[in-house]
Amino acid sequence: MAFEPSDSGSRSTADQFSGYPDLKKRWLYIMPVVFVTYSLAYVDRANYGFGAAAGLADSLKITSAQSALLGSLFFLGYFVFQIPGAAYARKRSARLLIGLALASWGILASLTGVITQYWVLAIDRFLLGAAESFILPGMLILLTKWFTKSERSRTNTLLILGNPVTVLWMSAVTGYIIKAFGWQMTFVIEGLPSVLWGIIWFLVIRDSPEKTSWVSKESTTKLSEVLEREQASLPKVANLSSAYTNPNVILLCLQYFLWSVGVYGFVLWLPVMIKGGSSQGIGMTGLLSAIPYACAIILMLLVSYFSDRTAKRTRFVWPFLILAGAAFFGSYLTAGQSFWISFAFLILAGGAMYAPYGPFFAIIPEMLPSNVSGEVTALVNSLGALGSFAGSYFVGWLQGYTGNSKAGYLLMSIALTLAGLLILPLKAEPHRTEAPIPAEHAVVE
Repeated sequence: MAFEPSDSGSRSTADQFSGYPDLKKRWLYIMPVVFVTYSLAYVDRANYGFGAAAGLADSLKITSAQSALLGSLFFLGYFVFQIPGAAYARKRSARLLIGLALASWGILASLTGVITQYWVLAIDRFLLGAAESFILPGMLILLTKWFTKSERSRTNTLLILGNPVTVLWMSAVTGYIIKAFGWQMTFVIEGLPSVLWGIIWFLVIRDSPEKTSWVSKESTTKLSEVLEREQASLPKVANLSSAYTNPNVILLCLQYFLWSVGVYGFVLWLPVMIKGGSSQGIGMTGLLSAIPYACAIILMLLVSYFSDRTAKRTRFVWPFLILAGAAFFGSYLTAGQSFWISFAFLILAGGAMYAPYGPFFAIIPEMLPSNVSGEVTALVNSLGALGSFAGSYFVGWLQGYTGNSKAGYLLMSIALTLAGLLILPLKAEPHRTEAPIPAEHAVVE
C-alpha cells in the first residue's frame, strides 16, 4: 500500500487555531518573502537556457557539448552542499544560511554575463549551484517550524510556485531583455536583485515564532503544542544512518532523480526546443515558453489544496508524473510533423510534472521525525540535483547531436513515467495515535 500520512487526531487548521487570530499573520509575513526568495533563485538557474538560445555558445566560441556542460555544472555544485546546508539550517539558523546564500548567488549569477573564459565560467556555474543548494532544504526546514501538517502541502506549493511563476514571467520578459541589451547584460540585470532582496529577508524572517514580536506568547505556545503532537505520532529514528538506509528513503531518492531528469531537461532547454521547432524570434520564443508554466501554476494550486484537504500525498503524485511522461511521448511522436501539436503536448507535460511538488515534499516530514527529516529531504533533493545534471546535460547534448528535440522528448518521457511508477511501492511507516506529550517525548534538535 502506498504511503499516506495518518489521519489520527487530525483537524483542520481553522479548528486547531480558533481563538489565535495572530497565527494567520504567518501566511502574510512568512510566505510572500519565502516565495520571492525561491523565485529569485530560480531566475538565476533557469535563464541559462535563454542565454543558450540567444547565442551564448557562438559568443564564447564553444561547442554545443561545452554549452550543455555549462548548463549542467550548476547541478553538480547544487548536489555537493545539500546535506551540510540542511544540517546547519536544522541545528543553527536557516535564516542566516539563506540570507548569505542570496547575496552569493546574486553576485555569481551576474558574473555569468561578465566572464568570457570557458573554464572560469564553468567554475562560476558550479559555485552558483553550491550557493543555491541551501535554498530548498533550508526553506522546507524553516516552514516545518512555522506550519502544521494540515498546512504543509499548501506551504510547500507556495514555496515551489516560485519555480513556474518565475519561469512564466521570465520567459515572457527575458527574450525582450536579451533583444534590447544582449544575453550578457541580461544575466547581470537578473542577478543583482537577489543581493538587494537579502536585506528584506533579514528584516522579516526569523527561524521560529518564538523569535518574533508579531506572534503572541499564547499563540506561540499553541503552535508548539500542535507541532510537538505531530512529532510524537511519528516513529522514532535514532540517527541519520538509520534514516538513509530506510527503504522508503532509498525509493524516494531514485524516484526524485528520475523526476528531475524530466523537469530540468525541460526547464533549461525549452527555449531552444521552441526556437528550433517554430523558427520564431527570441521575443516570441519567450512568450511561448511561458505557457506551460501558466498551466503548472493552476495545477499546483489545485493539487495542493485537495492533498491537504484529504490528508493524502502519493495519490496526488504518481498519476501526474505518468501523465507528463505520456505527454512528452506525444511530443516525441509529433515533433517532426506539426510544431503546434507537439507544443500542445509540451504544455500538458509541463503542467503535469509540476503539479505534485507540494504533496511530494510533505511526505518526508510526515514519515520521519524532525531530528532526521531535514537531512533526508536534503538527500532526496541531492539525488534530484544529480538527476537535474543528467537531464540538463543529456537533453542539451541530444539537442546538439541530433539537431532536433525528439530524442530529448523521449528521454524525458521515459524518466517521468518511471518516476511515477516508482512511487507506487512506497510503504507506510506505523504511526502512533496522537496524545498529549510527556516531557520525555519532546523532540531533541
